[in-house]
Amino acid sequence: MQVEALYQEIILDHYKRPHGRGLREPFNTEVHHVNPTCGDEITLRVLISGFGDDMVIEDVSYESQGCSISQASASVMFDLVAGETVDDALRAQEEFLHVMHSRGEAEPDEEILGDAVAFEGVSKYPARVKCALLGWMALKDAVAQAAAAHEEELD
Repeated sequence: MQVEALYQEIILDHYKRPHGRGLREPFNTEVHHVNPTCGDEITLRVLISGFGDDMVIEDVSYESQGCSISQASASVMFDLVAGETVDDALRAQEEFLHVMHSRGEAEPDEEILGDAVAFEGVSKYPARVKCALLGWMALKDAVAQAAAAHEEELD
């Protein structure tokens, strides 16, 4: 099986059977992001615990609507960040962002991105990059808000 076909299969599988979908409680922060270009939307909740370098994303939950790329990307993101430290989750977000802005020129770090390497081909289509990034940008926003609120609670 060719790599592109395998990547398409991964994306299709996450689209048909999304992981982490459905808004859950408890949560520290909820954000809503929209891709104005195509109308894709995501509402994402994050639950964070711990503090400093030990801050962990206990849960990520979301409701979204849109194309298969945005839906599958949110599912893959959930798998990569739920239960991980905030630092590791943000490292994955930065690596994904780097790959998406590479126009197919970056060599994705499979150790960091896991199934998210399947979106490497999307980076060649600028109109679809925003779709793939929707959930990841919502995550970055939510984590920043949740971490700030959580640290205030601990003070």
